[in-house]
Amino acid sequence: MGPDNDTQISTFLLLGLSKERDFQPLIFGLFLSMYLITVFGNLLIILAVSSDSHLHIPMYFFLSSLSFVDICFTSTIIPKMLVNIQTENKVITYAGCITQLYFSTLFGGWDNFLLAVMAYDRFLAICHPLHYTVKMNPQFCGLLVLVSWILSVLNSLLQSLIVLQLSYTDMEIPHFFCDLNQMVKLGCSDTFLNDTVLYFSTGLLAGGPLAGILYSYSKIVSSLCRISSAQGKYKAFSTCASHLSVVSLFYFSVLGVYLISAATHSSHSTAGASVMYSVVAPMLNPFIYSLRNKDIKGALKRFYEMAGIKRTTVLKVTNCH
Repeated sequence: MGPDNDTQISTFLLLGLSKERDFQPLIFGLFLSMYLITVFGNLLIILAVSSDSHLHIPMYFFLSSLSFVDICFTSTIIPKMLVNIQTENKVITYAGCITQLYFSTLFGGWDNFLLAVMAYDRFLAICHPLHYTVKMNPQFCGLLVLVSWILSVLNSLLQSLIVLQLSYTDMEIPHFFCDLNQMVKLGCSDTFLNDTVLYFSTGLLAGGPLAGILYSYSKIVSSLCRISSAQGKYKAFSTCASHLSVVSLFYFSVLGVYLISAATHSSHSTAGASVMYSVVAPMLNPFIYSLRNKDIKGALKRFYEMAGIKRTTVLKVTNCH
């Protein structure tokens, strides 16, 4: 289903972060760099986890899943923005906009669920270490990721379908991608159903995982307080520090978007704040995990050494021939 017959809009204009033409090369270079760092950094995490048998445990399985989702999330948003800047053409088709809305909502929601799953994993590892390996078996880990994906797909599909019911007369989207909230605000028909579903799903599918994260860390803190050894406390907390940093970055940036939107009612300010959770957070996640994690750093080192050995072997074989 497309827009209503009373509207002739078949394309939208993504206004981006700035209307100033002089700033466009700077924005292009900055976002291209961040996109390449995001893809390269998260891809390294996936390769390190998959190539090192020592990392074939639940914590790193969830981390590699998060890295995959971060790559998909940014790939849904940034390439189209870069193309628009490069061609000096802000147009996106109606179908392209709905597709971008669907996948950005899907991967954003999946990211949210995975953070909650990772918090649950740390909760079991620290608070119930004797039952950890039994409960967090490979089948259960796969099920957690699958359920997270299914819930994200269903939510994204529902949001996209009800957006399809809206009609539009204003073709200018004051954002750098087709954000769900902006698309609902832009609709000129009755948006009561959209607003209701949006608020309900946000409360349930975002508030639920956040409540799970807060509960998990409250139990973790309680368990840490009962550890008498300072070294034991540090060792236990160090396994959570990276995840807690990523959770804080993600949720504070999302909260910042909604606070700015409520305080200023400026769509351009909201677009600028959205850069934090949609671009900056996925870029920083690999650094947060790799810089603070000896296992990841060791796996990356072994991966580089293995890649170097294979390259040397290929060169020797080539020279022999």
